Amino acid sequence: MKKLSIISFTQNGRQLSAKIEKILHYEAPEMEISVTECEKQRSFVGGWAREQMREKNALLFIGACGIAVRAVAPYITDKLHDSPVLVMDEKGKYVVPILSGHMGGANELAVFLAKKLGAAPVITTATDINDRFAVDLFAKRNHLSISNIDGIARVSAKALDGRELLISMENGRLSGGCRVPDGIQIAAYPPVREVDVVISSEERSFGAALLLRPKEYIIGMGCQKGKDADEIERFIQCRLDALRLSAAQIYALSSISLKKNEAGMLAWCRKMNIPFITYSAKELQDVKGTFHHSSFVEDTVGVDNVCERAAVKACGEGGRLIAEKYAENGMTIAVARREWKVTFDEE
Repeated sequence: MKKLSIISFTQNGRQLSAKIEKILHYEAPEMEISVTECEKQRSFVGGWAREQMREKNALLFIGACGIAVRAVAPYITDKLHDSPVLVMDEKGKYVVPILSGHMGGANELAVFLAKKLGAAPVITTATDINDRFAVDLFAKRNHLSISNIDGIARVSAKALDGRELLISMENGRLSGGCRVPDGIQIAAYPPVREVDVVISSEERSFGAALLLRPKEYIIGMGCQKGKDADEIERFIQCRLDALRLSAAQIYALSSISLKKNEAGMLAWCRKMNIPFITYSAKELQDVKGTFHHSSFVEDTVGVDNVCERAAVKACGEGGRLIAEKYAENGMTIAVARREWKVTFDEE
């Protein structure tokens, strides 16, 4: 999560908001914080919640759980796309994640805030309180997209019952040295028997309860300053359609550091809930490989190609271009494929 939006309703709440903002300023400087004070006008709280969830921000209500529930209820979609929502009492005794505990990171944020404030995190997620394997959290940590959301409950129920889970993944994708937890068995790929989870870049589930697909593609992009967000979104989507890729397969959007505040790019990343990674001109110029050269781009930003180099750079070791530079109306785009691995070790 890139931004935490806090809303409070009393003097005690305002003081706690200021304390949280100060703590996060030092402990999580990369996180943007916004603080709002409100006198419980229902229409204002609902509008505030709508805007924060539209922007995919994390929401922290300092007040009663009922206020938070009523405010966010009209804007809830599903556990893969909802913003993380937390509630704290105004004395700072308890931190309660009430929405998107795993995929949105609300549980993790609750534990972090509780530790820094001397509060108690109230975690209600069954897999967490029973110390069982949480397949949705596993997917998030390994940058895997969940193809069928209903499968999460089926796999979690089996884990909670204490039954062994069978996971089949593409050969060579398990990180070396990681320990497979008790209660999980790695099966052959493709599976020759019924399994619970399949991890594959293919679209085939082989009859498994849950199919996890790697977010293995990086979009590299350059554009003229101030490009409209809708135009950027249409451009990216048209290119993905042409390449027969889905947004769920995208790991990140990458560009030059001059674009780190480009509103249209940031808006698309928020909507897709993916990172926006930027690099300096020198970092991009140092990327090894053969790329399209533009003297105009080099004179303008200090590197001969932004989109291709940014895509490959963000892949890390082993990344390669699968779609070269494509230009249209002041925008350029390229796509690279990264090497992916999965681990059961916690980050």
